[in-house]
Amino acid sequence: MAAAARAGFVARGLIYLLVGVIALQIALGGDGGGKQADRGGALAELAGKPFGAAMLWIVGIALAGMALWRLSEAAFGSAGPDGTKASKRALAAARAVFYAFVSYSVLSYAAGQKGSGGGSSDQQSDDVTAMALKWPGGQWIVGAAGVAVIAAGVWMLVRAATKKFRKHLRTGEMSRTARRVTDVLGVGGGTARGLVFGVAGAFALVAAVQHEPGKAKGMDDTLRSFRDMPAGPWLLALIALGLAAFGLFSWCNARWREV
Repeated sequence: MAAAARAGFVARGLIYLLVGVIALQIALGGDGGGKQADRGGALAELAGKPFGAAMLWIVGIALAGMALWRLSEAAFGSAGPDGTKASKRALAAARAVFYAFVSYSVLSYAAGQKGSGGGSSDQQSDDVTAMALKWPGGQWIVGAAGVAVIAAGVWMLVRAATKKFRKHLRTGEMSRTARRVTDVLGVGGGTARGLVFGVAGAFALVAAVQHEPGKAKGMDDTLRSFRDMPAGPWLLALIALGLAAFGLFSWCNARWREV
């Protein structure tokens, strides 16, 4: 399982790094080369590179490994003194489902179903929100989902600011420079990721209150919304660099994470 987990961290890091690059291009006045600053855009970027088709299969399989590792944590507990707690196992199970979905979407994209893993997160967000709002109690469901995403964003921010990620790393095997670099990447990357989640959750909450599916935003539109704030493109550039930093932090996890 250790190899599967580490491969998964490498794949996750690559996707976040590519999203960060596309978002930075948007911040600097472009349109990201016509690509979406989300997972679909990252996959399209990867597909256009030499050996891109093979890389897509490798990324999809690696993410499947991540899902299996998280599933094993749910079944047997994770590393650490509190790894067998029910809350930890439940979180691991949720992560297993998430990464299984992401892996499936990437592999579907690699197999030629371009509307799957490569679909626009913004359109997917609109479609899912519109469908949910039609259900009985749909506004409450979408609102609760928005609050949950906001809470996840806050959790990521707090975890990054307090450097709680350190407890999962084999810091004793790291050099002083490696620890410092990992801290910078973990704090910066986790903060950027938390902000993106928090703002996306806020948009979902607004969509629920106003009963307008179009108010919900996927990752691409959420990132572009930072460009429209008072700080303008500079804020988006910082967020983009933060997402790229999270990608590099994921690679640090691939090397030093306790699994």
